[in-house]
Amino acid sequence: MAEINALVEAGSVSAGPPLGPQLGPLGVDIGSVVNRINEKTKDFEGMEIPVTVKVDEETKEFEIEVGTPPTAAMIREEAGLDSLSPHPKEEKVADLFIEQCIKIAKSKLPDLNCSDIKPAVKQVVGACVSSGVLVEDKDPKEVLVEIDEGVYDEEIENEKTELTEEEKEEIRKKREELQEKMEEREEEFREKAEEIMAQIKAEEKELEEGQEMTRKDKVSRMEAEDIPYEIIIDYLPEEEEEEGEDEEEQ
Repeated sequence: MAEINALVEAGSVSAGPPLGPQLGPLGVDIGSVVNRINEKTKDFEGMEIPVTVKVDEETKEFEIEVGTPPTAAMIREEAGLDSLSPHPKEEKVADLFIEQCIKIAKSKLPDLNCSDIKPAVKQVVGACVSSGVLVEDKDPKEVLVEIDEGVYDEEIENEKTELTEEEKEEIRKKREELQEKMEEREEEFREKAEEIMAQIKAEEKELEEGQEMTRKDKVSRMEAEDIPYEIIIDYLPEEEEEEGEDEEEQ
């Protein structure tokens, strides 16, 4: 029995890579395999998902086992985000209702080594901590305590996953508010970065001719002010460091 493991885009698998080239030598009907996988994964469309294809090389019969996307990917999808927060402690990018966490937990239950839905929900809420996602407009750590206290027992026991129209509208408004806050915070960081760059230029004028601060020192000045690295490289492109290293080698 041959076994192929791959990470595929749910609902959009084709006869091309990564599966096609591996299935071809086994003589199995690739079209049938692809169609079966797309049918099994359609509920996760747009997300990457692990699949295992087992092929009997004599009979050409096959079995397909489908996993679930990573919890973080499911949080991102449920929150309607393109990406999660690169700075989860400082920047919150979305807010989920407990029902949405329950929905994710139900889908992930087979992969979470949980026999009960409650600890599965706690794992999902815990993943929100490192994703920069609030739960019930609170720090996920606070919600974890509330789950232990039984605050959400009714929703969890009933496996409530549906949201009212009012709750959906609340999510939309909250998302807009968080986006505005992120944009304001980014603008503040950029203003601070420009101030630091101006200070650096002024200090370099005082140095002897031909001398200047290294990129590493400049970056350290930025990082000391908690400026995100993706903003730092706008002012201090990594190419500068590479060029400096090349010159030293020569």
